[in-house]
Amino acid sequence: MPASRSRHLCSVAAALVLTVAAPATAASAASGASGLREVLFVGNNWDGTADVIKSSGDFAEVGRINVIPDRDQRMAEINADPIKWVYFQAIRNSVGEGHDQFADDMYSTPDGKSVVVSRPSFADVVSIDLATGRINWRFPVAGYRADHMAVSPDGTRVAVSASTVNTVHVLDIGTGKQLGSFATGDKPHENVFTRDGKYIWNMSIGDVNTSLDSPGWDWTKGDRHITVVDATTYKQVRVIDMRQRLDAYGLKDFSDAVRPAVFSPDDSKLYFQVSFFNGFLEYDVAADKITRMKTLPKNPATSEDRTTWVNDSRHHGISMNPEGTKLCVAGTMDDYATVVDRSTLQEGPLVPTSKPYWATVSGDGKDCVVSESGADQVTAIDFATGRKVTSVPVGDHPQRVRLGHVQADWTGPSGS
Repeated sequence: MPASRSRHLCSVAAALVLTVAAPATAASAASGASGLREVLFVGNNWDGTADVIKSSGDFAEVGRINVIPDRDQRMAEINADPIKWVYFQAIRNSVGEGHDQFADDMYSTPDGKSVVVSRPSFADVVSIDLATGRINWRFPVAGYRADHMAVSPDGTRVAVSASTVNTVHVLDIGTGKQLGSFATGDKPHENVFTRDGKYIWNMSIGDVNTSLDSPGWDWTKGDRHITVVDATTYKQVRVIDMRQRLDAYGLKDFSDAVRPAVFSPDDSKLYFQVSFFNGFLEYDVAADKITRMKTLPKNPATSEDRTTWVNDSRHHGISMNPEGTKLCVAGTMDDYATVVDRSTLQEGPLVPTSKPYWATVSGDGKDCVVSESGADQVTAIDFATGRKVTSVPVGDHPQRVRLGHVQADWTGPSGS
């Protein structure tokens, strides 16, 4: 690499490290606002609903939303278009494990009056009025599948991955109007806004549905990298090829598909999971290198046949407590979740959970909340002790869990 380019990348990395952090969500920004109640939204991907539960304490049910009130109309469109129909069936029979994917990700608007949901099988993003249950606006993404989203710190914009065309759309959360878009690697997945809202990080994961899962065939999975863009111009400012960083750390047999990731509060470290690995890695943003790796226990009952692991996942879901002292990891295919000390990387008790698919932080910051997609419930784990606090039932196949707000007296749409 030319010295001038090396110096440029280092200067960009230094600038980014000052701003990258676990993003403050609209929920956090609106905390304590008059007339609003903080809640957790739980997206039930297979039945097209979202449960709204208390954000801490007993995590009791507050209400439920139907996120596919237009199902008949969307299905009529799909059945009338042979290409859309083929992709719809492909989603059902691959990433959907034989089910349709109706609720991938969601964020509430700052005023707590609407929730915005990405719907993979319908290849769109919709805003749903929380009072009536009706759709405010709909944005069809490019291509044939919508995926993970991220919300800007001020709650005014959402970024959504259009996974079949390697594109991220950035939308006005109030109107659904596209404000910009940018290109990514193959199959864009996770999106993260920096804390000051200046940058968006996107992680592309490549083809996770093929059966070529042995390390020797990893190169067939596609172009996977992290894309960092300016959140105003949507111009690329940095590309991070984790393949090079993994190789430098001696992990040549590891996949470079970055899955869920979380930044440290001091903006200096990224903790991320990769396909097929039971554990996570630590990446120094300024130094641009992997600095530590944590291998977590395997469940003896988990098959070693990689083709049986859902969408190339082994562990999928990671979060960090507000103090930055503890990580919470969802051991998806190993059927447990655990709290890990960030300093020593020592894991705590392995809390039995059924195919946990996501990990987030409770509103009060005391608990890690994981979605148990195999048991249709969410489970809270105390960050301090690593012990289970409670479990509450939700809908079919919960995945993403996001903090948000509703009106203080809300208990569900009037049309429910």
